[in-house]
Amino acid sequence: MFLDFYGLREQPFGVTPDPRFLYLSPAHREALASLYYGVEAERGFLALIAKPGLGKTTLLFHLLEKFRRNARTVFLFQTQCNSREFMRFLLAELGVEGPDLDFVHLHEQFNKMLLAESRAGRRFIVVIDEAQNLDASVLETVRLLSDFETPQAKLLQIILSGQPELAEKLASPRLAQLRQRVSLFNRLAPLSVEESGRYIQHRLRVAGYCGEPLFAAPALKAIAQFSDGIPRNINNCCFNALSLGFAMGQKVVELSMVEEVIHDLDISQDVSENGAAAGEREVPSSELKVNTDLEEEMVTAASKVAGDGRVAPVSPTNGNRPDALTPAEAIAYMQQLSLQLKDWKRGSRLASEGAGSRIKNGTLD
Repeated sequence: MFLDFYGLREQPFGVTPDPRFLYLSPAHREALASLYYGVEAERGFLALIAKPGLGKTTLLFHLLEKFRRNARTVFLFQTQCNSREFMRFLLAELGVEGPDLDFVHLHEQFNKMLLAESRAGRRFIVVIDEAQNLDASVLETVRLLSDFETPQAKLLQIILSGQPELAEKLASPRLAQLRQRVSLFNRLAPLSVEESGRYIQHRLRVAGYCGEPLFAAPALKAIAQFSDGIPRNINNCCFNALSLGFAMGQKVVELSMVEEVIHDLDISQDVSENGAAAGEREVPSSELKVNTDLEEEMVTAASKVAGDGRVAPVSPTNGNRPDALTPAEAIAYMQQLSLQLKDWKRGSRLASEGAGSRIKNGTLD
C-alpha cells in the first residue's frame, strides 16, 4: 500500500546497508577511490573512520562487490571477542569450522587458505567492521595476520572500519606497530544541506520513483538540519514523513509534516520536558508554598530564643504561641516539627503518585 501510493518499486529508506542505494558524496567518493587503490596496490592495512550512521558498511559492501570476481572476501561483524574466537569467526566466514582447534592450529589453517588463494591468483580481502570494539590483544592478532606474505606481495589485505574511537586506539603506544602498518586512513563526513537533498532524491530514483518531487524544498532543508547530515537519520526521518503522508493521503511531504515527524523523533525534548526520565517530578507552586511555609515555621521556632535561653515556638498547625520552652523542650519540639515535615512530604508524594496512576488508568474524576 505504502509503495503503491507513491509509485515505488521498493522501500527507498530501508535500514539495511544495500550498496545499490549508496550515494557518493565527495567524501564518500574519495574514500571509495582510496580504498580501491589501496587494495589494488596491495598496501596491506587500510582504515575507514566515521561516526555512526554515515554509511561505512554500505560503502564497504560496494567496494567488495567490485572485487567479487577476482578476490576471496570476508566481512566480519563479530568484534567483541578474544583472539581465538576472532580466528574461529574468520575461518567460519570462509566455510571452515574449527571449534576444537587451539589458536596455533587455527592460525595454521588460515595460512593454508591464504596460500591456496594466492596460487590461484586471487586476492584475499578481510574487512573488519566496528573494529573500535576489538580489544588491544585482538588487534595485535590482526596485525600478525599481515605477516602472511611472499617476497613479492602481501597475501592479505585488511580493512579496519570503525568509529572515531578506533583512531584513538590505533594512536596508543601499545598499538604502535599496527598503526605503522596502516598505509591509508580514510574518513567520511556528514552530508551538507544540498547533499542531503540529493541523497534523498537518489534513493527515491533507485527505488523506482519518477515524477514531481515528493518532498517540498523547505521540508528537505528541515530534514537535513535535523539529521545533521547523517544518512541513517535522514532515512528514519524520510520513512516517517512518507508514512505520515500516506496516512493523510498527501503525496507531497510539506514542511509541517516534517516538523511533526521531527517532534516525534526528537527524544531529547522528552528528557528535558519530563523530569520523570531522570526520576524527577515538577512540584506545583501550591505545594512549594505549603512546603516553604512549614519550613519557615521551623526556622522561626529556632530563632525565637529569649534572653534566658528559652524558646517561644510557633505551632505548625494554628500559629498559636505556647509558653516559652526550655532548651531541652525546644529540641524535642524541633524534632516534632521535623517529623511533621517528613510526614507531610511523604503524604504529598503518595497523593501525587496516586493521582498520576489514576490519570494513567483513566479513572481520575
